[in-house]
Amino acid sequence: MGVNILVAHGGGPTAVINTSLQGVVEGARQSGKVDKIYAARFGAEGILKGDLIDLTDVPSSTIAKLAHTPASAIGSCRRKLTDADYPTVLETLKKFNIDCFFYNGGNDSMDTCNKISKYMQKVGYDCRVMGVPKTIDNDLFGTDHCPGFA
Repeated sequence: MGVNILVAHGGGPTAVINTSLQGVVEGARQSGKVDKIYAARFGAEGILKGDLIDLTDVPSSTIAKLAHTPASAIGSCRRKLTDADYPTVLETLKKFNIDCFFYNGGNDSMDTCNKISKYMQKVGYDCRVMGVPKTIDNDLFGTDHCPGFA
């Protein structure tokens, strides 16, 4: 049995936001280890509402078009999660049996990844949380050249 993943967008829709989504989906498929690929509609808002889209069977030709699709194909938001939100995030992850969570965004989104990861460890839920860097500012710590920057 494989793993289920969740991908969400945070922040503004840079020129690479959909290409990053494409990369996550294609990478998951190529791994041969993923059963379900979910995307949260409108980022953190979708996670809090349990509003996920199943991308598992979306044709590869459609996923490939993301590289040239403007805006955010799955929606995004600038919602900063609070400590009160993390139990709801956990409920959604459990409901969809999410093993790996990818959050595509800038500084605030990377901070959210860190906080969600620490919360999952604290409550004993086994979920890998990965940040997918995306910012036009090129100011994410630990990155040389961030996708989205000129």
